[in-house]
Amino acid sequence: MYIAHTIDDLRRHLSAFQSPAFVPTMGNLHAGHIDLIRQAKPLGNVTVASIFVNRLQFLPHEDFDTYPRTWDADCAQLEAAGCDVLFAPNEKELYPEPQTYKVHPSAALADILEGHFRPGFFVGVATVVMKLLTCVQPRFAVFGKKDYQQLMVIRGMVKQFALNTEIMGSETYRAESGLALSSRNGYLSADERTEAMQLSLALKTMAAALKAGSHDIAAIEDQALHTLTTRGWQPDYMTVRCQADLLPPTLKPGAPLEPLVLLAAAKLGSTRLIDNLEINP
Repeated sequence: MYIAHTIDDLRRHLSAFQSPAFVPTMGNLHAGHIDLIRQAKPLGNVTVASIFVNRLQFLPHEDFDTYPRTWDADCAQLEAAGCDVLFAPNEKELYPEPQTYKVHPSAALADILEGHFRPGFFVGVATVVMKLLTCVQPRFAVFGKKDYQQLMVIRGMVKQFALNTEIMGSETYRAESGLALSSRNGYLSADERTEAMQLSLALKTMAAALKAGSHDIAAIEDQALHTLTTRGWQPDYMTVRCQADLLPPTLKPGAPLEPLVLLAAAKLGSTRLIDNLEINP
C-alpha cells in the first residue's frame, strides 16, 4: 500500500490511473470502514482511502482533540483489505492557510436534524469532502448510509458542482446486536454497549407501527422518544422523514407508504449515537 502525505505526491502517484475509487475516513477504523474498501475495489482500477480528522466539522465543545487516532492499526487493516493508496495529510498540508472558502450546502437540507443540533457541521463536512475529491479526483466514492443526511448533502454537492464522481451509498454495517458500527462506539462502556442496541430496536418499533397502518407520526415519534428517555438516554430526535428530501411526510389513509427513512440521534452516557432505517414500499 502506497502512503502519500502530500497532495503533490498523491497526484503524482495517481496520474497513472484513470478510474480511482475512493473511501474517505477520519481513521480509528472498524469493520464498517473495511467493508467500504471492499466495495470500492471493483469500482475502479486503484483503491484510495484517506485518513484525516477534520477540525472544521467539530463544534468547540466536541471531541476533536480526543478523537481516537489509531494509525498503525488503521494502516494494517487497510493493507489487509487490499487498499492500494492511503492519503494521510496533516492539517498544514490540507489547510495551509485558514480555509475561508467553504462549501455551504442548502439550508433546507443541512440546517435540519444533525445540522440543527450541530450548527455548521455540514459546512465542515462538505468543505473537506470537496477538497479531498479535488485531491483524489475519483471516478467513484463510497460512503456509508449510517450518516444518512451526510450522504444526501454530499450527493447534492457533487451534482450541483458537476463533479465527475459518482457517490455510492453503502448499507450500514452492524454488529450482531444490531448496533450500527461507529468509531465513537469505542467510548461506550461494556454496559452501555449492551444498552446501545436499543436505538436500532426503537427504529424497528417505529417502522412496525408505520407498516401496520398507523398514520399518527407525532405519536410514533413521541413513543420512541419516551422509550429511550425512560431508559436513561438523552435523545435529540427520533423522526419519520421522506427519503427524497428529509422533510416530514404526509401520510394519507389507504395510500401506500412513500419511501421513508427513520432517523435517530441520542446520547447514551457521554456518547452520541446516530442511526437510521429506510422503509421502502
